[in-house]
Amino acid sequence: MNSVAEGGGGFGGGPTGGGTVELVGARLPGRPGAVDVSVVDGLVAAIRPAWPVSESARGPGAAPRLAAGGRWLVPGFWDEHVHFATWAAHSRRIDVSGAGSAAEVAEVARQAAIDSPVGPLMLAGFRDGLWPDAPDRALFDAAAPGREVVAVSGDLHCAWLSGPALARVGAGDHPTGLLRVVEAFGLGPVFVTVSQATADAWAAHAARAAAGRGVVGLVDLEMAWTRPDWLRRRAGGFDWLRVECGFYPPDLDRALAEGGRTGQAVEGDRLIAVGPLKIISDGSLNTRTAWCFDPYPGLTGAAACGLVTAPVDELIPLMRRAAAAGLTPAVHAIGDRANAAALDAFEAVGRGGRIEHAQLLRWADIDRFARLGVVASVQPVHALDDRDVADRHFPGRTDRAYPLASLLAAGAQLAFGSDAPVAPLDPWAGVAAAVSRTGDGRPPWHPEQRIGVRQAIAASARGRGQVETGMVADLQLVERDPLAAPAEELRTMPVAATWVAGRATHSWL
Repeated sequence: MNSVAEGGGGFGGGPTGGGTVELVGARLPGRPGAVDVSVVDGLVAAIRPAWPVSESARGPGAAPRLAAGGRWLVPGFWDEHVHFATWAAHSRRIDVSGAGSAAEVAEVARQAAIDSPVGPLMLAGFRDGLWPDAPDRALFDAAAPGREVVAVSGDLHCAWLSGPALARVGAGDHPTGLLRVVEAFGLGPVFVTVSQATADAWAAHAARAAAGRGVVGLVDLEMAWTRPDWLRRRAGGFDWLRVECGFYPPDLDRALAEGGRTGQAVEGDRLIAVGPLKIISDGSLNTRTAWCFDPYPGLTGAAACGLVTAPVDELIPLMRRAAAAGLTPAVHAIGDRANAAALDAFEAVGRGGRIEHAQLLRWADIDRFARLGVVASVQPVHALDDRDVADRHFPGRTDRAYPLASLLAAGAQLAFGSDAPVAPLDPWAGVAAAVSRTGDGRPPWHPEQRIGVRQAIAASARGRGQVETGMVADLQLVERDPLAAPAEELRTMPVAATWVAGRATHSWL
């Protein structure tokens, strides 16, 4: 396997294409016969039935030809929700996603302390929503005495720390060591710092891997001001992906001062663009902090229905300021009450935007997405990862959890992402999850909410369900017909080549 982008060559010219290339002998899903596709200056200029033409008959100066070999051509995919630097660093942390209890995680920490006798121990991926025991600082302190141990949850919304780690962040008197939501955000860099060169090398590796899965662009929602990072990477040769740089309320004034609307190029760069303003309005399901109308089983008191971190009276002025400047508001909302409040805020502002996750919705709110022009930015793989914890903590309500088919039937626009590292940055896994609602051999979870493959491709490609003349040549060439492949083959779809505006970023050809 070869990534031609490392050498700067490929199908086309500069960052948005250039030159003219003929992709010959490709197939389009749902259409009979093979086609030849002309790409001119980064655009799909023509699609016509394949016709054999000898090189001598083509004459001097003819466009170069690339043989597709009967593979299927589909639009390139976007991942609409990525914490990119965290994802790039994720493989360097100790994976505890398979742990079934707090005691199991503590045992991993004990062994890690033996294997790595110096430095903080960084664990990632735990999900305690179904555990028989509770995370507690004492477990880590017994397993790795005197060591800084930090375990970040799979949903990034809580962190479990040992006593020494708590002392480092000024929380030495915390009774359990389990920090939730705002307290937990951004702890990783406190304990592990790397050079810019190392971080950029990790980013390049993650980007090449994403291009190898047909990804042409992503919305980076890392909890930092990332524009300088992406411009630096671009100056160093990063050219595998388009990136929209999201940001958070503490940086809204800076975004307004620097100017630019969501989707507009940053400093004229054709791959790096302004992203949305992300506002976190509630917590998460696994931490039982997603804001809901109904209490969580077994919980009482003020937090029984979850946590609101940005009530409507705070959402509205933030969203108004952003929308007035052409910056798209993107509101994190998981619980049904948080989603209802976010929709209320969009209605008050009178502008559309995005709701990130839209995990649990009231039936009465589903129609509001289309009416208000609010995109449902959802992560289909989460429906599989969360099915058991949702059945326990959203009892009797999971028929309206990740209601993809209902949202589409109501006219809403879906935008698929991974929330990496919450799930791997692999859009084909999201497509498979959306069309099957299962991934582990069990019966589909609420199969009535499955959608079609073409619809899932469109949700992964910014509304483009198929390759058409006139579109930007953000493309991928795959080994199987996605309209005929079963879900398991969709999940593992081999991608032979990926192009950003006609320039190859990945190729087996």
